[in-house]
Amino acid sequence: MNFMRTAVLLAAMTALFLLVGGALGGQTGMMMALVFALATNLFAWWNSGRMALAANGAQEVDEAQAPELFRMVRDLSARAQIPMPRVYVIESDQPNAFATGRNPENGAVALHTGLMRMLTREELAGVIAHELAHIKYRDTLTMTISATLAGAISSIAQWGMFFGGRRDNGLGVIGTLALAILAPLAAMIVQMAVSRSREYVADRSGAEICGNPLWLASALAKISRGAQAVLNERAEANPAMAHLFIVNPLSGRGVDNLFSTHPNVENRIAALEELARAMNVLTISGWTPFSEDVHAPAYPARSAWGRARPHYGGGSPGGASPWRPNKDRANREGRRGPWG
Repeated sequence: MNFMRTAVLLAAMTALFLLVGGALGGQTGMMMALVFALATNLFAWWNSGRMALAANGAQEVDEAQAPELFRMVRDLSARAQIPMPRVYVIESDQPNAFATGRNPENGAVALHTGLMRMLTREELAGVIAHELAHIKYRDTLTMTISATLAGAISSIAQWGMFFGGRRDNGLGVIGTLALAILAPLAAMIVQMAVSRSREYVADRSGAEICGNPLWLASALAKISRGAQAVLNERAEANPAMAHLFIVNPLSGRGVDNLFSTHPNVENRIAALEELARAMNVLTISGWTPFSEDVHAPAYPARSAWGRARPHYGGGSPGGASPWRPNKDRANREGRRGPWG
């Protein structure tokens, strides 16, 4: 359903571009705006992965540095039937994650250390599967197309605002100015709707990849609270990258609205719970999936690691690095999850 919704939204954006371009810029103006927007967004598409990782201070890790994390990404990538992406870790107390890459062959998954300290093994698998779904379905390309059309509409609207648009468009001065003001607003709304639609697709596909929708639902509840409580200074300095993250990393953006890059978290959890019922998945360790309060309890009673919360170090003197899980715990558990 959300695949169709994305297609409809992109078609609406194209129609809006043709309408505004014909009214304000004519054929020549449309082509100039489209070429300009295409050039700038192609550059961003080609370099967006490196730019996003660098802007967030991501550090690439290998299997020697993060053996369990690396194996989890590799196993889930095999289930998703995509090449193994590069794995990055970001030193940040805010629990969050994002994926980038212009295609599956150039994919990368970046995880905050705060995320790995907070989530259980199952929940972390749900988050990683969500990010792999973004890579699998080339969401970077989808958002680039959306941004290109929105940029072209904004360029034409600016020309219409300053130069009066086409004289023979039948709209008059007031109509031309109104279209020049409202068109970029409409394009932004459609662009944000595309972004929200892709999150629902990644939630569903990620749940299918990891095998349990409730893992991701539980993770989203924790990440949402953590993202609201902990400031992400890098994201605040680069708000244009907010749509990349699994949960909006910006402060004061918890309400779902037309201009939000992410769906309301409670709506996402409800959709995942419905998917869990359809898949006949009823439980997650220590978490009641269908209670009235989907956010309770804050942490499962026991995780797959055999303790209430996984510990990745960094929080106590002499602990392991945030991306090197405790080896003794891994040896005691010896379980790789439903995919292995």
